Amino acid sequence: MAEERNQPESGKESAAAAPAPGGLKAWLPLILTIALMPAIAFGMTKFVLVPQLQKSLGIKEPDGSGAGAKGSGTAEGKKMSVPLSKLLVNIAGTMGSRYLLVSVTVVGNGGEAFKAKMTENDAQLRDMAMGVLSVKTLADLEKPGSRNLIRTELINGMNNVLGENSVSEIYITEFGIQ
Repeated sequence: MAEERNQPESGKESAAAAPAPGGLKAWLPLILTIALMPAIAFGMTKFVLVPQLQKSLGIKEPDGSGAGAKGSGTAEGKKMSVPLSKLLVNIAGTMGSRYLLVSVTVVGNGGEAFKAKMTENDAQLRDMAMGVLSVKTLADLEKPGSRNLIRTELINGMNNVLGENSVSEIYITEFGIQ
C-alpha cells in the first residue's frame, strides 16, 4: 500500500513541476520585439538614414570647432544674402488660369564673391527657379511641407548653377497663388 500511495503523489509532483503552457516564455519574443524595435528604429534613422540623406543633398555637418570656424574673418566664411524677387509662373495643370508669384532670398557662403556670382548668373538662376516652380500643380503647392520641398529643389538647382555648396539657405519671402 505504501507503494500505491507513492505513485499518485509522484504523479502529482510531476504535474505540478511541468510549466503551464502560455507562461512568460511564450510572451518573451513579443516583449523583446516591443522593447527593441524603437531602439533599432532610432539607431537606423540617426546613424544610417539621416547621414545618407545629408550626403545625397550635399549637406555638411557643422564642425565641432564652433568659434574657430566663425571667427576666421575671411570673406570666404562670411554669409551673404541676395534677393531674387518676383518670380511669376503659371501653375501646372490650370491651363494658364492660375499663377504663382514667389520671391526668395538666397543665402550663401563667400561674401562679396557669392553676391557677384549671383549677379553674374541672374538670368540662369531665374530660369532654373521658374523651371522648378512651373511644374508644380495646385495640389503640390497646397500639400503640407511643399515650401520645404521647393526650398530643397531650389538649393540643389542653384548649387548646380553656381558650384557645389555655394547656396546654404533659401528664405521664401513672398508666396502668392492667384
